[in-house]
Amino acid sequence: MMKKTNKPILVEMFSGIGSQAKALKKLGFDYDIYISDWDISAFYAYDIIHYGSQKDEIHKYNDLSRDELINFLTSKDLSINGKNTVSKNYLSTWNTEALKKVYTAYIRTKNLGNIQKILYSELPDNIEILTYSFPCQDLSIGGAWHGNMSGIDRNANNRSAMLWQVDRLLFDLKKFNKKLPTFLLMENVYNIRSERHKDNFLEWKKRLESLGYCNKDFDLNANEFGIPQSRKRTYMLSVLCNNNDNIDTYLKNYVFNKKTLKDMNEFLRINYSIEKYKNEADISNPNKTPSRDKIYTDNTLIYNGKTLVSEIKTITTKQDRNPNSGIIEYPEHKPGKSNYRNLTPRECFLFMGFDEHDYDKLIENNFEFKKNQYFYKREKLERLAGNSIVVNVLMEIFSLINNIKKEFKDILDL
Repeated sequence: MMKKTNKPILVEMFSGIGSQAKALKKLGFDYDIYISDWDISAFYAYDIIHYGSQKDEIHKYNDLSRDELINFLTSKDLSINGKNTVSKNYLSTWNTEALKKVYTAYIRTKNLGNIQKILYSELPDNIEILTYSFPCQDLSIGGAWHGNMSGIDRNANNRSAMLWQVDRLLFDLKKFNKKLPTFLLMENVYNIRSERHKDNFLEWKKRLESLGYCNKDFDLNANEFGIPQSRKRTYMLSVLCNNNDNIDTYLKNYVFNKKTLKDMNEFLRINYSIEKYKNEADISNPNKTPSRDKIYTDNTLIYNGKTLVSEIKTITTKQDRNPNSGIIEYPEHKPGKSNYRNLTPRECFLFMGFDEHDYDKLIENNFEFKKNQYFYKREKLERLAGNSIVVNVLMEIFSLINNIKKEFKDILDL
């Protein structure tokens, strides 16, 4: 049974590390938040970033046996890599303390689990905002380069087709006379507008209109909101306006105020006299190989020891790749290493709008799940950042939602 709350409720579908929750906190908006994410890497990070160390709560589950922990986690169809369901055999190789940490994170984040398994009746009542940044792999230009053209077809049976799980839940709420969320917020790659995907996107908008939503979709770039990263994404805000022309007109005519670009020095950590920054730079300094030499010549040099560019390219789920977000001259490289480094995971988190203490908390609460094996390595941390949403952009959208709530409080069912 879900506890009743006087706070407005936000449900973050495909929550990742919680950019939405971070944006609301920075704005000072107090929401009761539920999430849905099957990726253990993501929801454990979410737990630590937003709720802090587990040391005062993990003891609550000391009575649970290893088998009980493993059976619970296996029953939720969770994943380690965001691609495949983790097996019972694999979880059985983890130590008990690690299993307990994941269990604690699942409970503390009020995780509804794998969206494919969620029933409408399991959603909290009176959701004010539901966000759904569904996986982009099958929509992105990068996916198309690798021959992946399945997109968001209803029958695609891929990760991006998870959009239609949101459709299922909304229409079930309607069918069984449950209150629909007042606001819906979508985020995804702007390739959703492309010729290949536009019909599916249009179908989705019409489905929402049939439920009583009016929609405003817009392309926003992080560099328009103070973050020195060229990262354009498509967002769509849907308001349960039930064909109210005033709300629809307000939404259609709304224009976001652009922000002055922040200095790159706020995001880069190039003071290598600080031990943690030096260690992180070393870890992000790849071996010297012909493919890395090509990365050096093909990609933007963010910092050459004297001057900085004004912004980086889009942060993706991997930095040691070509193309990437940009590289940094690294004269302190060791023999056999390239003369550059990639962005560190810490810098990636900062460029996504998270604070340094968010990243520090995550590193401080990294855990050993097998002997001498820690859960978060560089690659996994980069993936978490690349899959996230720029917090500063979300702050502007949530401010718009707040404006709509004030302007139309007598019309909206809040």
